[in-house]
Amino acid sequence: MTSGRMELVCPAGTPATLRAAVQAGADAVYCGFRDETNARNFPGLNFSGEELAEGVRFAHDHGSKVLVAINTFARVNDVGLWIKAADTAAECGANAIIAADIAILDHVAKNHKQVRLHLSVQAAAATPEAIEFYAKSFGVRRVVLPRVLSVQEIAALNRAIDVETEAFVFGGLCVMIEGRCYLSSYATGKSPNLNGVCSPPEMVSYDDEPNSTAARLSGFTIDRYEPGEPVGYPTLCKGKFKAGGKTSYLFEDPVSLNAGGMIAGLKAAGVTALKIEGRQRGKGYVTEVVRAFRKAVDAVEQGGDAIEIDRILAGQSEGSRQTTGAYSKKWR
Repeated sequence: MTSGRMELVCPAGTPATLRAAVQAGADAVYCGFRDETNARNFPGLNFSGEELAEGVRFAHDHGSKVLVAINTFARVNDVGLWIKAADTAAECGANAIIAADIAILDHVAKNHKQVRLHLSVQAAAATPEAIEFYAKSFGVRRVVLPRVLSVQEIAALNRAIDVETEAFVFGGLCVMIEGRCYLSSYATGKSPNLNGVCSPPEMVSYDDEPNSTAARLSGFTIDRYEPGEPVGYPTLCKGKFKAGGKTSYLFEDPVSLNAGGMIAGLKAAGVTALKIEGRQRGKGYVTEVVRAFRKAVDAVEQGGDAIEIDRILAGQSEGSRQTTGAYSKKWR
């Protein structure tokens, strides 16, 4: 499916960051409720129903859309919280609901036909057949693509479907099997896919040791840092492990995605929307990143050269390191 003007979709973890994202040039913001129904269920983040309604009014007054992430999976015999979240999002005037659970997709399709359905990256839909199933069954209008596809694969996918696609362009990277994260659950008993919590803060500790600082999660040592070295947040997928006689980042390096230099390629591949990750980040991050991508997207849309933003946003990247991830993968 070919795209027109690309939409810039930006994170809003709080009402203040929603306003910051809108004012910095977001075409749309995405946010979640203050409970387990969204995959960023951290203390001090997210929205009440009243705050969402006010955020929707503010965004709409400034020409921006609001997408509500109800993107975790309901538990057996406990779907009520997720249904309530979907109903509240619709009542607040959300432009779209981002979901992965089939029960939630079905509920919205049957009861809130005025609300667009976007398929969350948690659903890991990366083939025309999978996407067609969600589109035909629930009327899904857009799919957030898993971060495992090259630009060439995205182009081929878009030629085979009649659904909008949304691709991540900046922010944190997860282990590249979207919607299947069991590592955090193994260590802490809480999973981002079920509880919305990856590496709960109350289970994180930083312990000074001779000549290093140990970052631990629920008692597991995830990484050690030399004096003066930037200390990362301990998540199992970005930890160091001993395997095959050596210690290394076995699953994922602690780096951030930055596909700012690939915007023109993603547009040519038929991508409808570009997504910035970071609902757990503050106003400064949101403002700086959104402004940079607003300029870069506008330059591409106007037929100009892409703006080099790798250096500009280096300070907002994990460990000050950046990658284009799977977009330019060379292992296939």
